[in-house]
Amino acid sequence: MPKFDEQKVEEKLHALHLEEEEQIALILSKKYNLPYLNLDTITIDASAVSLVPESGAHGAELAVFQTVGKKIKVAIRNPNSDAAKGILEELKRNQYKPQVYMVSRHSLEKAWERYKEARKAKPFSKGIVTLIDDEMVSNAVINSLDQLREHLEPFIQSEEERHLSLSFELLLKGALLLDASDIHIEEEEQKTRLRLRLDGILHDVIFFSQKAYKLLLSRIKLLSGLKLNVRERAQDGRFTIRVKEGDIEVRTSTLPGPYGESIVMRILSPQTIALSMEDLGMQKPVFNMMIEELNKPNGLILTTGPTGSGKTTTLYAFLKRVNSPGVNIITIEDPIEYHLAGINQTQVDTERGYDFSNGLRSILRQDPDIILVGEIRDRETAEIGMHAALTGHLVFSTLHTNNAPGTIPRLTDLGVQPNIIAPAINIAMAQRLVRRLCSVCKEEYKLSGDELKQIEHAVADLPSVYKKPPQISENPVWRAKGCGACNNTGYKGRVGVFEVFSINDEIERMILELPSEASVRQAAKQQGMLTIQQDGALKTLAGITSWDEVVRVTGE
Repeated sequence: MPKFDEQKVEEKLHALHLEEEEQIALILSKKYNLPYLNLDTITIDASAVSLVPESGAHGAELAVFQTVGKKIKVAIRNPNSDAAKGILEELKRNQYKPQVYMVSRHSLEKAWERYKEARKAKPFSKGIVTLIDDEMVSNAVINSLDQLREHLEPFIQSEEERHLSLSFELLLKGALLLDASDIHIEEEEQKTRLRLRLDGILHDVIFFSQKAYKLLLSRIKLLSGLKLNVRERAQDGRFTIRVKEGDIEVRTSTLPGPYGESIVMRILSPQTIALSMEDLGMQKPVFNMMIEELNKPNGLILTTGPTGSGKTTTLYAFLKRVNSPGVNIITIEDPIEYHLAGINQTQVDTERGYDFSNGLRSILRQDPDIILVGEIRDRETAEIGMHAALTGHLVFSTLHTNNAPGTIPRLTDLGVQPNIIAPAINIAMAQRLVRRLCSVCKEEYKLSGDELKQIEHAVADLPSVYKKPPQISENPVWRAKGCGACNNTGYKGRVGVFEVFSINDEIERMILELPSEASVRQAAKQQGMLTIQQDGALKTLAGITSWDEVVRVTGE
């Protein structure tokens, strides 16, 4: 005879009761035309609930569960209650802007539990995470991914809201200390994956539960100014990390997927815009060519390359080089990633009709000397930018092509007339980022086999302004090894590899005949263009990077 398990039956009945409660709350939300929420999946701020006294919250069957500035989110069970109406009116008189959600009794009880912590809680600042308030976070030593993992694991696995809040702050601190450019949180079928992008490569940090994911998601959405109940479309937002050294901006993006929303947080480190032209890694002849072009009063300078190849950093370095009190510099960007002192920066806002082409027209009415257009995406923007370059303005912009010679065919594909392209462009350049070898652990070896043949082939036809390395097989090179200083990757930091050519008379004549990419490449090489792969080979022989890394990035 099967044994009767009374505990399991009670658990099942309790689960059914909770499910019934949520279903009733969902039905009522439609009746009262209010959005429905289950607070089991939402971060509840202890500082928020204290806006309403505990006795009043119980009597009115409501709770304030989140607050950002004067915008507050209120969970309610009976919108017709006089007590609830009275509290909402009082909040409005105090300049709060309540957004009301229909919830179950179970959700309210979960929110009311936070009154125990309300006295100790610090107020939540709009869009700001302060990493110096909590002693545990500020004292955490994180010099490697392993140390970050060790700090995160006990907190994130506990699934308690307070611990998850600490784990989020530890994650941000770790990302900053490890110089991560992006934080990825990706919901999978059975678990959630957390990854950091270091020097362009993603690294797994930890896997955790769906419950912890949902609580982290709501915290990040609230912090970034995103809508909690929007899950079926992409959203973008921002928040600020406050540290002793100053504020660091973070750009947040959510994207719906098969198992939940994936989150990417791009860390906009001020160190990126601190780079000068000298720090970019240009070979001396390329650097001198760019300085000469930046001193010209007009013309278009185009930089190309895939997403993440450092184009924005390069253009900002150009802007800093030409910035002075005597010139008016205006940008149109999508979005503004870094704020530059002394430069008028504007951001695309398609909802208000301010896109690249319309924005560029408006900028031209502001008497600019130098213009930065974040990206040329269509014929109209390209033509306006080129006309600006022809009428006395120095214009910087980016274009998505794989290499510098590809800029000309790409512009003609957009529909720009060759007779505009030829006189407007001064410089076309392409770039990639390769990882620098770790100075602590890189190991020396002699080239041989395929590697030797590939590098010898790359430098066989170096332009005459570059000194060809003698006896490459006898020269030592270096490769990645891995140590604690570089998270066992063998690399620390990145540097650019470039190819650049100017539009001389010969190439200008070619453009009028709609040349192929191969034809432009041949003419550029005759002019003295160093290719990206050749630049990578020279940096390999100089011990800056490895040949494996050059091949990985260039695909050649």
